[in-house]
Amino acid sequence: MSSWWRRRDHNVFFNVFALLTCGLVAGVVVAAAAFPVAAMSGLTAKAGNQAFASLPSELKDFASPQITRVYASDNKTQIAQFYDEFRSDVPLKQMSPHIRDAMVAAEDREFFNHNGVDLKGVARAVVNNSGRSESKQGASTITMQWVRMSLAYSATSPSEVVKATEDTNVRKVTEIKYAMRVEQELNKEQILERYLNMAPFGKQTYGIFAASKVYFNKSPKNLTIGQAALLAAVVRAPSFYDPTTKQGYDEIRQRRNNYVIPGMVEMGAITKAQGEAAKKEAIPRKVAQVGNGCVSVAYNSWGFFCDFFYRWWMDRPEFGATVYERERRLKSGGYRITTTIDLKATSEAKGRVADLIKEKNKNALLLAAVEPRTGKVKLLVTNRKYTLDDSKNPLSSDPKKRKAGIKGSAPNTVNPLITGGGGVNGYQAGSVMKIFTLIAALEKGYPLHYTIKAEKFYKSRYIVERSSDSACPGTHFWCPQNSGGGGEGVYNMWSGFGRSINTYFVPLEERVGADKVVDVAKRFGIKFRDPEDAKLASPGYSHQWGAFTLGVSATTPLDMANAYATLAADGMYCEPTPIEQITTRDNQKLDIGKPHCVRATSPDVARAAVDAARCPVGDRARTGSCAGATARVTRGVVGHPVFGKTGTTDRDRTASLIAGTTSLVVAGYLVNPDYQAHKDRMDHDQVNPAVYRTLGDYMDGKPKVQFKRPENRKIVYGDQRRIPDVECLSLGRARDRIEGAGFDAVLSNSEVDSKCPKGTAAGTSPSGRTVKNGVVVIEISNGKSEEKPPEGEPGTTPPVVPPPRR
Repeated sequence: MSSWWRRRDHNVFFNVFALLTCGLVAGVVVAAAAFPVAAMSGLTAKAGNQAFASLPSELKDFASPQITRVYASDNKTQIAQFYDEFRSDVPLKQMSPHIRDAMVAAEDREFFNHNGVDLKGVARAVVNNSGRSESKQGASTITMQWVRMSLAYSATSPSEVVKATEDTNVRKVTEIKYAMRVEQELNKEQILERYLNMAPFGKQTYGIFAASKVYFNKSPKNLTIGQAALLAAVVRAPSFYDPTTKQGYDEIRQRRNNYVIPGMVEMGAITKAQGEAAKKEAIPRKVAQVGNGCVSVAYNSWGFFCDFFYRWWMDRPEFGATVYERERRLKSGGYRITTTIDLKATSEAKGRVADLIKEKNKNALLLAAVEPRTGKVKLLVTNRKYTLDDSKNPLSSDPKKRKAGIKGSAPNTVNPLITGGGGVNGYQAGSVMKIFTLIAALEKGYPLHYTIKAEKFYKSRYIVERSSDSACPGTHFWCPQNSGGGGEGVYNMWSGFGRSINTYFVPLEERVGADKVVDVAKRFGIKFRDPEDAKLASPGYSHQWGAFTLGVSATTPLDMANAYATLAADGMYCEPTPIEQITTRDNQKLDIGKPHCVRATSPDVARAAVDAARCPVGDRARTGSCAGATARVTRGVVGHPVFGKTGTTDRDRTASLIAGTTSLVVAGYLVNPDYQAHKDRMDHDQVNPAVYRTLGDYMDGKPKVQFKRPENRKIVYGDQRRIPDVECLSLGRARDRIEGAGFDAVLSNSEVDSKCPKGTAAGTSPSGRTVKNGVVVIEISNGKSEEKPPEGEPGTTPPVVPPPRR
């Protein structure tokens, strides 16, 4: 450090003289010169002295706005930053000595020789400003400038900001008294450090860290003499001394070379030779663009996750009572935020999506992945670019929107297509919603072995409009059918879920109560953002919402990924969170955003539901037999124990797949986000591979972890009862005997070889024992005396091979 830097007059006489003179300047010079200039105050010299003495001298506590930085889960890769003012404080020791020297040379060459107020400068300014000169002099020291900025940042109302910054003599007197007090409490190095971290440098930069990055893309400690002199020269008038404009370039060059650098030489901070060399250093004509917010995310695949984080923050009352307060805190709080996004998984998922669908496709392939037991969101990916610029987007595929000139969401959008909110209510996802009926049935005591005879068409007790296409002919009752027709047979929860049999799940929903099914969905995190859905899900309506089990309500991939993750977590629902850790500028770790979990259902119910949900994705149930799958290839690709479900809406307007392990659940939707009444047929050959390959990529190399069995056998087998013998009885007597034993008697549609007379009961399927209230099929004899095939195990159902449904 140069010797001039250490010079400071601590002479007792000087300090006393300075204080007395300041008082005289404030009470006499200011009162005699400044206050008469502001003659409207009517103060005499004595009154000026009294006014000065009555001013406060303690600055309010304040914190200058700081950049909030957002990092990926690796805690190293910055994915975004938020700020009102691009500023990040650094200690003086991490600044080049050249910037300290240059700033003193540019703004206050007597900085080390005064106690906050440059008396000569004040007197000179008073004389100059009280005359008719058009050139006004401020005489503000570095300490006074810092005081002015501090008063503005500590202001709690717009009027206080005006008072702190308006060009009046009252403001100048206020600064003088505050500056004198500051100099008593802080040393020169501390004052200069605070000033360098607060000063505006133009180009949206505040403080030396931001200025060094934007103008020279380097840290403050590495600034050269010429670079430091340039930045110091800017502070006087950042918009005027802007090197990126022609006039500004000439003005800053002259100020740097003819004023700041010579001042540094004059103070002894640098040699004349160093000064001449510094004058030859290049002045930048272009500066770095400073990213702010999610639209400035470096890699597009991070944008939708960043948006989810931002919306999450803005919904948290812990950050302020109002949206305005929360945004101000995010953009000025200087937080270090480590998020949950897995960059490797996100990149791989983006690649999988890109292989299957183009960015310009009006349809969107949406992926969300959640970690069970924490709710940590690991990836959010789609075939869209996250950007505000939709100028090149074609008009919306929705005829009404197209007529109004509204553009579609492809390829550029900032709409939260994957997570919902901001006007995005979600999408009908089809049979993935059957999981809630299955859970509600298990909670009510219906076991996995519970059987129902499914019909091709089912006449329900749910009421719809007579004119509805789904109404039973001539009635107002809802009459659902299976996708593609057919599907008749006896099913339990494994086979019914594995083959996605509508006419199994609608009567199951009737037995449980649609309101109970809706309640399960709410506990598992379904938001019901659509106003009509919210109405149907409310008390007084939900008991009649029969179609809910088939997935007619709007959901998002994030909703459903987290709902299925709740099952993988033994029934613990965890709020979806983008947060690993939030650290304040003072290195305090906040608990906000950490996993917040509540029990949504019992561990046994969750485990039983997972066991049934292994069937659709080609895995083997641990407690029963699947007898069918709609996405069989999933298990082979993932290579781990896996569960999940496919879904398709009417006319294939949406295709979905959810697949998960104990470590991760991935949900994928293929939709048209702009027009859900479209006529396209959504293809599972696009959405399914995106889901199971993304899950497989994530699980690669990880240990295989088996799902747990339910501990209570009754949730699997239920209350097993003996089936009465009806061999050779008339069909009427056989039905009465079976129903009298507490079973649902159903006549077979075909005859079997039997020694019993033709048209009588040949036996039952199953035989032996089965679950109470379960289906028992009465087999009909054809009168041919042949040996019957071996009977199945107790509790099993006859083999049924209806066509699969996606």
